[in-house]
Amino acid sequence: MFNPRHIYTVVLWLLLPYVFFHLLWRGRKQTEYFQHIPERFGFYSIRTDKPVIWLHTVSVGETRAAATLIQRLAANYPNHQLLLSHTTPTGREASEQLYGDKVLRVYLPYDYPFAVRCFLNHFKPQVGILLETEIWFNLIHQCKANNTPLLLLNARLSEKSFKRYARFPNLTRFGLTELSAISAQTDDDATRLQQLGAKKMSVMGNLKFDIEPPAVMLELGKQLRNLFGPERLVFLAASTREGEEALLLDALAKINIPNMLSVIVPRHPQRFDAVAELIQSKGFQFQRRSANETIRPNTQIVLGDTMGEMFAYYAACDVAFIGGSLLPFGAQNLIEASAVGKPVLIGPHSYNFAQASEMAIESGAALRVADATKLMQTQKS
Repeated sequence: MFNPRHIYTVVLWLLLPYVFFHLLWRGRKQTEYFQHIPERFGFYSIRTDKPVIWLHTVSVGETRAAATLIQRLAANYPNHQLLLSHTTPTGREASEQLYGDKVLRVYLPYDYPFAVRCFLNHFKPQVGILLETEIWFNLIHQCKANNTPLLLLNARLSEKSFKRYARFPNLTRFGLTELSAISAQTDDDATRLQQLGAKKMSVMGNLKFDIEPPAVMLELGKQLRNLFGPERLVFLAASTREGEEALLLDALAKINIPNMLSVIVPRHPQRFDAVAELIQSKGFQFQRRSANETIRPNTQIVLGDTMGEMFAYYAACDVAFIGGSLLPFGAQNLIEASAVGKPVLIGPHSYNFAQASEMAIESGAALRVADATKLMQTQKS
């Protein structure tokens, strides 16, 4: 019987040179990509004698969103070892900041059969949990072969992603049916997954709604507000993506709002320096958050060039714009801003968080704006 997973694996082997080129390219801007490379091929130095509960949280967003789940698992299974696997260095760093030595953390190997076998044989997880849309066909199949229950939790599938997976219907169906269970965020997500062949489906809402602002971050938010200036209007552009900062800065240059301080926090840390150069080239007076200095009265922009402080930024601002929504990146998570009671501005592109965005807009907690000019004009009202 024809198995589309075999073709998928052949394509992966053909792409192996690109894998090394990708690591080299990313490592030029973010040297952390050069660390722990053997883990990406299934070779690990850390071990544990405890039974393992494994969660895969790709990057920063998933790692933060899993906080409540990780806390509950730790409380209910004190004799187990929690293992977090990541794909990006920023996700791994977020795990260190949030959970410290309470968890083990590694990189998930690339989806080569030998690598995923090594990963599973090394850690022998009693159960695996994939967060959001992480469908790795060899990993799923090997968990099935090893009798390792593998769950896809907090699953979301945008219309764009649905169309991409639908191009390979047999491969996608094989992968989804080998999962032990799937919990979708919304009915729409569940419908799209079922159309692709998913079984054992339930709808349990968005795990990110369960997030609780850490007390330490709320306290840091108060400190940041004192650094920014309690009397100033603080506008936060959170998790901005490439191209959005230029739009925001151009719009900011056209308005005159006395005593407003804009705080721009790029989504990816490897872009901090590039955004700093962009701000400077536009002629704005700015300071870096990493300097941890009181903000001068003539400073117009603070560059949020630190990791793990997003809750504190939200707590310190008056209004927050959710990055990734001015340009078609699908937006970032707006739930953290709502959790600290801050009004939210969203651009036209929010398909990654469609339900949460619409709920926030309908309840009056968020406002959708058409472009950067409209975004900045709302600061005057």
